[in-house]
Amino acid sequence: MKPLIFFLILLGLLFLGELSAIAESEPRKNVLFLVVDDLNTRLGCYGDDRVQSPNIDRLAARGLLFERAYCQYPSCGPSRASVLTGLRPHHTRVIDNRTRLREALPNAITLPQWFRRHGYRTSRVGKVFHQDVPTDLGTGGLDDPDSWDEVVNPRGRDKDDEALLTVHTPSLPLPDQMAFLAAAGNDTEQTDGKVAGETIRLLRQNAGKKFFLAAGFYRPHLPSIAPKKWFNLCALDQTTLPALPQQYRERVPEPALASTPVWPNFGTTELQARECVLAYHATVSFVDAQIGRVLDALDALDLAKSTLIVLWGDHGFHLGEHGLWRKNSLFEESTRAPLILAAPWIADSQGRSCPNPVEFIDIFPTVTEAAGLPLPKALDGLSLLSLLENPGASHDRPAYSEVHFGDIPGRTVRTSGWRYTEWGPEGSAGRELYNERLDPEEMNNLAEDPSHQEVRGKLRALLAKNA
Repeated sequence: MKPLIFFLILLGLLFLGELSAIAESEPRKNVLFLVVDDLNTRLGCYGDDRVQSPNIDRLAARGLLFERAYCQYPSCGPSRASVLTGLRPHHTRVIDNRTRLREALPNAITLPQWFRRHGYRTSRVGKVFHQDVPTDLGTGGLDDPDSWDEVVNPRGRDKDDEALLTVHTPSLPLPDQMAFLAAAGNDTEQTDGKVAGETIRLLRQNAGKKFFLAAGFYRPHLPSIAPKKWFNLCALDQTTLPALPQQYRERVPEPALASTPVWPNFGTTELQARECVLAYHATVSFVDAQIGRVLDALDALDLAKSTLIVLWGDHGFHLGEHGLWRKNSLFEESTRAPLILAAPWIADSQGRSCPNPVEFIDIFPTVTEAAGLPLPKALDGLSLLSLLENPGASHDRPAYSEVHFGDIPGRTVRTSGWRYTEWGPEGSAGRELYNERLDPEEMNNLAEDPSHQEVRGKLRALLAKNA
């Protein structure tokens, strides 16, 4: 071999070895994926002092909080299918809580599956894909086996204590009941306490591997069950219901209120509804404490610096706004939910917030790109990595959500300043238009106001473009 050729080969081998050493010295970018069922934005980090949420607040202090993050369908199964595929509901074809993703979309590539293909160990504890709560506790529900190397389906004493519930709406099925229990026992006996415990176990077990670990918490989903100490944080005489204007029901199309067919608040009294609001607050604080246990373990294992933490609620939750309860509406309280991303290697994102509307379908590409993986083709969502690197960057992209009541579809578009909603084909069953800067509670429907027809036309065109 000629000396020059030998020298070039040797130089190349040394260069490749140096690159390999650099790659090995870089911290692994693991993912801790925290999903909270029915969590709305009544959190300290979102500027709401009605609920004590110190652990979610401290996560927000080390990451980027998205102030206006919107689900694509305000119901558990469809929302989770969209997040976990990066696809809109009309592409996943999951628009109810009965359809398994693979039955509707056999060739789907899910977010954990994508990480699994790239050498990550993927694990799930609790509810990530859809499970009916509380009926599916201890089972996999509509899980996707192709996504995971390991799964854990915890079941706590809350499942056994359901006979002790105070139930204010006995005519509703258990998953929908306005019902609560200030339970005996401690946190670790509850299903979500076991979710935290199993997540900590898997963190320890996988500390030396590349991991994608998803922890799905079941509360604050109804029925509201948590140990009594969390109820003691709240005072009933300081727990209020939102006021409703006179003749409010006549101001909006009938489908806008269809998510609560016995209107308002499923026929409960004011006192009963306030008791349920207090119970919701208590269960949020309880889940917050379990998230705190997981974050403490991540720090103790020295994994925080190499782990992207993603926290999201699958959709919002009504607590009497518009006379509504739970989810499935197209108002702000139902479509907007928490989204926090903490990437310790992106310093500019720490303790910041982003005011621009973003969509939950953006989670898949954002997490993938932040971890340094290539993106799969044909995602509907867009990566928000530029906002993690610069929360003040321009992001003028509307958010879309939809819902279906029988044969009446509803679609809404949310921009930074407006929300426009159509019920039925081309708004044949009603329309809504809200100025979000002047009317953030969405009480004054401007859809038929002649002075707002120009903005309505622009937003209607956005909806048509996204159909």
